[in-house]
Amino acid sequence: MRGYKKILFLSFFLTAFSFSTKAKDNGEGFSISQLFVETRFGFQSEWNDGSINDDATGFKGRFLNFRIDGQIVKGLTFSYRQRLNKNSDATFFDATDWIHVDWKATDKLSLGAGKQVVAIGGYEYDRAPIDLYNCSEFWNNIPCYQIGVSAAYDVSPKDQLLFQVCNSPFRHWAGNNTYGLNLMWYGSHGFWETTWSVNMLQYTKNDWINYIALGNRFNLAKYLHLDVDLMNRAAEGQRFLLDDWSVMTELSVQPSKAICVFSKYTHDENRSGTQRDLLVQDGTCLNMVSAGIEYTPLKKYREVVRLFATGSYSWGDNTNPSGTMLDKQTKFEIGMKIHVSNHLLSKNK
Repeated sequence: MRGYKKILFLSFFLTAFSFSTKAKDNGEGFSISQLFVETRFGFQSEWNDGSINDDATGFKGRFLNFRIDGQIVKGLTFSYRQRLNKNSDATFFDATDWIHVDWKATDKLSLGAGKQVVAIGGYEYDRAPIDLYNCSEFWNNIPCYQIGVSAAYDVSPKDQLLFQVCNSPFRHWAGNNTYGLNLMWYGSHGFWETTWSVNMLQYTKNDWINYIALGNRFNLAKYLHLDVDLMNRAAEGQRFLLDDWSVMTELSVQPSKAICVFSKYTHDENRSGTQRDLLVQDGTCLNMVSAGIEYTPLKKYREVVRLFATGSYSWGDNTNPSGTMLDKQTKFEIGMKIHVSNHLLSKNK
């Protein structure tokens, strides 16, 4: 951002934060329900086949996010998240994760428009990036925020279908006049929750790639959760199943309110013999195992400060010259997350 944009945004943030402490939701008019700033930073180190990577080692900040949610009038809501540290060669809007309005048309139907999260299934994909560690090669390469429109319908109290038309995630390669068609199922059935999707995405003006993304969360106990994401990708010239696919799994246990321990395994593979997948490229076969811990030291304000430590090891082939995961790669990271919101003021009253 240029200097004047930073000043304008800071002024906007301070005004919004001040207003959010006074705004009351009477159920009818404008109100701010949530406003926060969050960041994550710490020390990280990386070794590739036993040799330290100096460029990827040292103290680093990874995220600096601003978010505001609220109501414009009854039934019409808005949400906005800005990535303040995201590099952009184009415009300030490119560093905007999302900014959209949603209208509750009926008790079951909601309509949305604006810059949105592309509706692709999977719990690794669905979670906020600041809360994730050691992600799959697919996750590290997918441009997941695009302008579009969507409609969500509650088919039952525990099931929602969402249909979205948006710019293609591959528009930077294929051109702006390319699109994505996405159908998502959110389900909650006892211990089993879902984020499943079927996606048709243009990767050139005349060519489409299909995703089937099956995100499954198993709540095995009150503080024990298992996420299993299965993804199949196919374009013309590929077999429909298991030519190009990924698996992402994470097991997390929370023995107390202050501690969360997690372990993870991911696998990305493309043996299609084509160059139609721009994210996990042909010839790639990658595995990664990782583990970590989070600790919240403040009993009253657990969401404000989280300390973390993680480590991972990956092996296999990555044919993407810009890929993030390498063979015989070891990573460690230790650091802190900070989350400051307008709700802190209400707790202190």
